[in-house]
Amino acid sequence: MTGGFAKLCDLEEIEVGDVAAFDVDGVEVAVVRTPDEVFAIRDECSHMEIPLSEGDVDADGCQIECWLHGSRFDLRTGKPTGLPATEPVDVYPVRVDDGAVLVDVHNPYDID
Repeated sequence: MTGGFAKLCDLEEIEVGDVAAFDVDGVEVAVVRTPDEVFAIRDECSHMEIPLSEGDVDADGCQIECWLHGSRFDLRTGKPTGLPATEPVDVYPVRVDDGAVLVDVHNPYDID
């Protein structure tokens, strides 16, 4: 795939509050399902390059926490919400079409 949305899985494969890890065109992505939405965030803590998909999800608070040092990131913006991380991580557009989760890793959101 060289751009655009790529199918990762079926929505039913990810439970609410769970996270799943994928490699999309060489980009490691953590996909999180909350009660109302599905989010895709770069699967790497900006503090110590630890996979965020191995951490805990706060589905109601829309955050993911790195298991190593406790850095937290907003799933909507990628911005850190808890130290020690101070740099954001990329978040990617997600669509759910006919029960399939699709992510576009080539056009991360530009959120200030």
